[in-house]
Amino acid sequence: MANATKPARDARSAVERALGIVTRVEPGEGTSALLLTLNVFLLMLAYSSIKPVREGLILAMKSGAEYKSYMGAVIAVALLIAVPAYARIADRLPRNRLVVGVTLFFSANLVLFWLGSALPAVRARIGLVFYLWLGIFNMMVVAQFWAFANDLYREAQGKRLFPLLGVGQTVGAVSGSALAAVLLRYLGVYQLLLVSAGVLALTAVLTQAVYLRESRTPTRATPEKEAAPTDKSGAFALVFRDPYLRYIAAFTVLFTFVNTNGEYMVSKLIADAAGGLVAKGELAPDGVKEWVSAAYSRYYFFVNVATVVLQTLVVSRLVRLGGMRIAFFVLPAIAFVDALGASAFPVLGVLFVGKIAENATDYSLNNTLRNMLWLPTTREKKYKAKQAIDAFFVRMGDVGSALAVYVGAGVLGLGVRAFALANLVLVLHWFVVARMIVKRYELSSAQADADAAT
Repeated sequence: MANATKPARDARSAVERALGIVTRVEPGEGTSALLLTLNVFLLMLAYSSIKPVREGLILAMKSGAEYKSYMGAVIAVALLIAVPAYARIADRLPRNRLVVGVTLFFSANLVLFWLGSALPAVRARIGLVFYLWLGIFNMMVVAQFWAFANDLYREAQGKRLFPLLGVGQTVGAVSGSALAAVLLRYLGVYQLLLVSAGVLALTAVLTQAVYLRESRTPTRATPEKEAAPTDKSGAFALVFRDPYLRYIAAFTVLFTFVNTNGEYMVSKLIADAAGGLVAKGELAPDGVKEWVSAAYSRYYFFVNVATVVLQTLVVSRLVRLGGMRIAFFVLPAIAFVDALGASAFPVLGVLFVGKIAENATDYSLNNTLRNMLWLPTTREKKYKAKQAIDAFFVRMGDVGSALAVYVGAGVLGLGVRAFALANLVLVLHWFVVARMIVKRYELSSAQADADAAT
């Protein structure tokens, strides 16, 4: 009788119990989950540490700032070639060889950039090429990591463990920026490329380690997951013929468009504030750069702190308690309030606070949910269609915003309030698309459960 009322023994390890501060980790899941978290941490560390190199190389060129403004469209065109090429490789390789091979390919590219920097003829043009390369690299390797994680875990596992992986991604991005600030001082621009290449190669080792570990666990590496891909359709064909994926593509363009519009509004108001101080004699003209840099430093600091707190303490609990039906609408709700506030009071203080809340929620909650959307899809969609959406359609949102700024501000002379009103309209469409995605997600999830049961 005494045994019948005794609580069941917690089979989780001490580490798995400690991870409960972020999310629930079941017995036996801790090691692989931590390796994947370390993997994405290093991936973002490698990327974030060379972002300043990209800026330094292109802005050192004559007319570099003008070149930089054009590169978004160039990267979008390049992705039209890179994404189908990736899809063809994905059709031919097992998942571990695909992820490891592509990662090592990008790592080798960094070594080639370092070697090329020793040649004066290459060094004179390396800024443009490296900017283009990084624009493809950062989109594809992050999408590839999450495709691998989606492929590795069942839906219930992914919902619990993705918030933990998101912590690795968030902290890695913040740490990479800090690491670059230190290493640039001691190593210089080009040697930093070698550091990043080494870190990237280490992520390939971690990917293979996780793959081998999970493959030895029959309950996770199910035979159907290991089967060769059956759908050889291209990445974009998969997106355009599937209503669920079309909605995800539309959502991706919309939220990127809104976010980039918001970043323009913040930039505009910060620049106007600096100009106003100069006009009043409270800021010297040669001190504008430092004033703007300090304003952005505070902005990024608050965004980073809020992102880490949300990812660590809020995301998992919100997903568990509210599910997709509530969690997926949090970011558009914040974006709507932000746009409403900026349209009523288009001043820096209002938009500054609103964009911090919006960006922190985007980088934590929205990033985790976007990756969860792929859990009930097929392996082909995870690896190929996800590349098309996370790389090309994200970039198309940026390009759309750039065109809006060019026409709205450059040609028509519209101010911040007009862009805030435009964001209000875009967010209303975002709500509609989000509702359709949640409905389709629940249908896909139910179908995946039914398929798994048969």
